[in-house]
Amino acid sequence: MAPFYPSFVRKNSLKRKGSISNDRSLSSLNNSTNEKPSASVDTIATASVHKKSSLDTLRPSANKSAINIVPPGFGWGKVIKEGKLLSISTFGPKQPVSPTSSAQTQTPTSPTSHKRLDSTARLASLRELMRAEPDGGLDYYIIPSEDAHQSEYTAPSDRRREFISGFTGSSGTVIVSRNEAHAFTDSRYFVQASRELDGNWTLHKVGLPGVLPWSEWIKDRPRGSRVGIDSRLIAHEAAVVLSSSLSSRYSKLTFPRVNLVDKIWKARPPKPQGAVFQLDVRYTGKSASEKLEDVRTWIRSQRPPTPPVVTKAPKDSNPDAKPPSPVKPPMAPVAAFVSSLASIAWVLNIRGNDVPFNPLVISYLFITTKQAILFVDKAKISPEIATYLKSQNISVREYGDVWSFLRRAEWGDGKVLIDPKTPYAVSLMLTSSRYTLAPSFIEKQKAVKNPVELQGFRNAYARDAAAMVRWYAWLDEQIKGGAQITEWEAAEELTKFREENGDFWGLAYENISASGPNAALPHYSATQEGAAIIDIVTPYLNDSGGQYLDGTCDTTRTVHFGFPTNEQMEAYTRVLQGHIAIDQAIFPEGTTGAQLDVLARKALWKDGLNYLHGTGHGIGAFLNVHEGPHGFGIAVPLEIGNIITNEPGFYKEGSFGIRIESALVVKRVTTKGKFGGNQWLGFERLTQVPIQTKMIKMELLTKEEKAWVKDHNIACRTRLDPLIAHDKRAVRWIRRESTKSGSSNAVGLTFDWD
Repeated sequence: MAPFYPSFVRKNSLKRKGSISNDRSLSSLNNSTNEKPSASVDTIATASVHKKSSLDTLRPSANKSAINIVPPGFGWGKVIKEGKLLSISTFGPKQPVSPTSSAQTQTPTSPTSHKRLDSTARLASLRELMRAEPDGGLDYYIIPSEDAHQSEYTAPSDRRREFISGFTGSSGTVIVSRNEAHAFTDSRYFVQASRELDGNWTLHKVGLPGVLPWSEWIKDRPRGSRVGIDSRLIAHEAAVVLSSSLSSRYSKLTFPRVNLVDKIWKARPPKPQGAVFQLDVRYTGKSASEKLEDVRTWIRSQRPPTPPVVTKAPKDSNPDAKPPSPVKPPMAPVAAFVSSLASIAWVLNIRGNDVPFNPLVISYLFITTKQAILFVDKAKISPEIATYLKSQNISVREYGDVWSFLRRAEWGDGKVLIDPKTPYAVSLMLTSSRYTLAPSFIEKQKAVKNPVELQGFRNAYARDAAAMVRWYAWLDEQIKGGAQITEWEAAEELTKFREENGDFWGLAYENISASGPNAALPHYSATQEGAAIIDIVTPYLNDSGGQYLDGTCDTTRTVHFGFPTNEQMEAYTRVLQGHIAIDQAIFPEGTTGAQLDVLARKALWKDGLNYLHGTGHGIGAFLNVHEGPHGFGIAVPLEIGNIITNEPGFYKEGSFGIRIESALVVKRVTTKGKFGGNQWLGFERLTQVPIQTKMIKMELLTKEEKAWVKDHNIACRTRLDPLIAHDKRAVRWIRRESTKSGSSNAVGLTFDWD
């Protein structure tokens, strides 16, 4: 799924290699590894069900002169573009903008209204609490997307930003003042946020010229402002930078004792109570005790050198002077604190059911050189898991005990190593004398897959591809037979095919099933009520993947069930050329994803086209579908064993969207030369879903690119034939769609490989 790496994150990531997370935490654009759509908090009685439809009015965002309009029946909200307030009014019926104005509009066939949350009462209650805060109250209150673990994906009970604003996208931050409300999000969610936010909100489209991220915008507020945020919901480094920048303007960052949104969230969903389970070593390749010992070795390596001991005074020293006092050695790190849910799950070989689509356990972990303590709701720990944890020398304490444990320094003397992404509340509890900042050792280890994990990924991607091919064959037959299949129905049927696979746990993220204009929304998610019918006129985009015990899958293919137009074929071919360029890349060891990113865009740039999301992200091993620290667009060196997606795209707003995504493994390759003594790296492709050749405009491809397509599809068929042999419809489909190309004028199909 398409991640988002804004330009300012790429710049900041150059400051320190090894992690992008601190830069990401400085903005509302939470993507290290960037985002699949998340399930909405539909358990709140007062919140409306979010309905998306391809017939909703789409808002242009690229043209500098364009202003954003909303579907008929809704008033204009406030829209910030290029730093200027373009339109503002109260919530209520309005007439659409006249086409004679300077605005560019997209006219749908039949606009459908979208019910929005009325945030008026919630904002009023929040502002009352802001005024009641000590020392004159708060002028601004920041509500991020993240939870107390800086998670990209969160449990329904932690979706505070969604509750207060109604915006359900997985990435974004809102800031409420005494009389205004501001929402910040990136290009993946411009249209969605415009649809979901009511007239109380000003939308800041971060990434457009002149539009600041929230962390920069808040610095420009009036001098002397008091800015509040829950210290659990902001990363350490982000809090330090923000506090310093506010102080320079005589403003102050404060941390209320309680979360103000929680106080007004009367129907807040209960905290998740999913059971913890063990992931067997046959999937992980390494036991928890072995992984913990690696962490302990790293902790010992972080100890500062012992200062030299002065044994006698220099010859020219004063004989009457007192001997120098012995130098007190600095306090050495003796433990590491882990707040990342994915890191905890990986290092302990446990998984859970606390976060939709992500097999995570809400917990904290404290690792010393002798033991490990897991802070978790004990109700989730079965006797079997308790026995397993004890066998790995891991003790269990209640989740809420972590704060008193840190405050009292129950481990004794010595400092604690914390990652800059650790919630700032942890730093406040430890105080500066008790912690040392260090990039996460576990995050880096987790990103380099071991041989067992890599083989698991290969197997999982083959099974997932077989399910997709069988489903594509079914869908093709249904549509060509005259059936009207909605985006939502197609996605549900795909899940059924995946459920037939072994080791299937669930979906890796909410299925992106998009036809027509909806495919131009990178993170569109169809609902049963508002889904569009999949047509034979526009490309159909599906971005989905299964969670398997042996791997997390993420695949996007764009297909056509009729005859693609010349414009659609050209766009598809340019995207495909970028996809091929990344797939075939060979590069010296030490090369970063950011250095390769241009390869995916070069063919699009030739035609003056581009895409705003990231080109690719890391993937966890039966963990999060987005994983750092590496990614295309990120200044972190790619390492052997990293898994990364390759997903360029193109989106024509109001018309169609194209994206092609495969997962790759970084591997060592053999080259003729060894310039500078470097090792040279390349990619192995995991994804086994073929490319639909009738979408390709063959005359645009080079001879080498044509050969790549042919070899790619032959490899897919060879790998999948044994897995789909029982499904004759799938066998016919994969041979037809992966070997023939079509003309845009619907004359017919012809072979065209030379």
